[in-house]
Amino acid sequence: MKLKVIVTGATGMVGEGVLHECLLHEEVGEALVIGRRPCGVAHPKLKEIVHENFYDFSPIADRLAGYDACFFCLGKSSVGMKEDEYRRLTYDLTMHVAGALCGRNPGMVFCYVSGLGTDGTEKGKFMWARIKGKTENDLMKMPFKCVYAFRPGFMRPTKGLKNAPVFYRAMMFPYPLLRLLFPAYVSTLAELGCAMINSALYGYDKQVLEVRDIVALSKGNPGPSSGR
Repeated sequence: MKLKVIVTGATGMVGEGVLHECLLHEEVGEALVIGRRPCGVAHPKLKEIVHENFYDFSPIADRLAGYDACFFCLGKSSVGMKEDEYRRLTYDLTMHVAGALCGRNPGMVFCYVSGLGTDGTEKGKFMWARIKGKTENDLMKMPFKCVYAFRPGFMRPTKGLKNAPVFYRAMMFPYPLLRLLFPAYVSTLAELGCAMINSALYGYDKQVLEVRDIVALSKGNPGPSSGR
């Protein structure tokens, strides 16, 4: 049986790249995108639900059962935000979505895109890192089959996709040198996507995956990708 997956955040760089890998991967049979606006992608594997309120999935609840994995790629920068606002857009939103999915998909693997430097102790000085850490920790208490927190650093965007910020595109040229000098901080977006798929297919021996883990898991049995 091929994987049926849910992808959120497909109108951003990370979600778009993860969706791209899902649509290419031979072991993924269906990808359901849930977003506030259309993702602009057409593919035989792709289904889409446009839903504005991510704090209330009750109107679409009957369409969310029967999935093997959720690749949660929604995220906002904390720049310029107060802690309560960032918590609402990060912790509260993620937990609402996870709560709507776990009861309907008891065998689901939930993959959360966190970030390099996330504070799992929830006690550090950086607001964003504490909130991301709490989100990771509380997701892992939920009754999913397994929860994985992915902590990517700098990622080379996948060629041909449209949602990469200008800064990331500008860093395409020095990427090989960055990868050589800073292997614990640098990967490709395609590797993140393949690692998430492989976590659902094969599992992994850690629930928190740093950059080196992401790269290693991406090579477990990756599907074909033009982005690598």
